[in-house]
Amino acid sequence: MTKILEKANVFKKIMGLYPTGVTIVTTSDEKGNPVGLTVNSFASVSISPLMVLWCIDKNSSSLDAFLQADKYAVHTLSEQQKEACWAFAGKEKDRFSKVHWESSSNGLPIIKDSLGVFECKTVSKSEAGDHIILLGEVIDLSITDQSPLLYYNRNVGPIPEGWPES
Repeated sequence: MTKILEKANVFKKIMGLYPTGVTIVTTSDEKGNPVGLTVNSFASVSISPLMVLWCIDKNSSSLDAFLQADKYAVHTLSEQQKEACWAFAGKEKDRFSKVHWESSSNGLPIIKDSLGVFECKTVSKSEAGDHIILLGEVIDLSITDQSPLLYYNRNVGPIPEGWPES
């Protein structure tokens, strides 16, 4: 058992030192209430058709809403959305009171001022250890002219000074 825990700790350390973007994924529950959480396990899958995936912990309080929903939105966060990142990562009950948001034409809660938004219809849900992988086909998307928020070593922040600009 000790070896397994040691490996899990090393795994977490390595993944924490791997810089990634930060996203908030949103949907609506069966009553139409907005639901969302911060996610950094997000990836592009396909260009034809446009597809993305993300993972949700089986212990997440938002799990049922995402398993029952047939669509969701992935927001790549801008460097100005650090507070939103932490609000949606915590146990905050009314996370949406911390952000400006509106419903999209697809009926999804969309957080304003995000770097980019992928509105997706759920294609599949697959169990993967202690997480569920949600695969989605992009049905709408938008982008703004901002810099991204990055996750590295359990911290979030802007692109470090000196990095090349796109």
